[in-house]
Amino acid sequence: MPPIARLHLFLAGCLGATGVALAAAASHLATRGVPGGDAAAAAGLGPASLLLVAHGAGLAALAALGMGFRSRTIALAGFVLALGSLLFAGDLALRAFHGTRLFPNAAPLGGSTMIAGWLLVALGALLARRPRA
Repeated sequence: MPPIARLHLFLAGCLGATGVALAAAASHLATRGVPGGDAAAAAGLGPASLLLVAHGAGLAALAALGMGFRSRTIALAGFVLALGSLLFAGDLALRAFHGTRLFPNAAPLGGSTMIAGWLLVALGALLARRPRA
């Protein structure tokens, strides 16, 4: 497996696992009778969880794609998607758990970064070449 595909797959696993953990945390936060139960905090974790799981799957697909094509654009897309996911979900999770933000405008920056990452995937599809045998 090429190193970039290995890294994308590693990041995919981390994003997916974190997404599932946030979904579980949201479920527990929303439960009545649990000390510190907070429905508003739980509601904030839902989008973060979904985003991490979805983008983790996207990174796994990029890893698979990276095994058949050589594209710096697709390699860059994986990093951009991971960074955007971490900024966006990290900001939402900090708000839910601690009532504070990662930094001002972290979530919008993360969202814009993810959009750029997906546009890099599209560009990479147009520019990708098969490796020479």
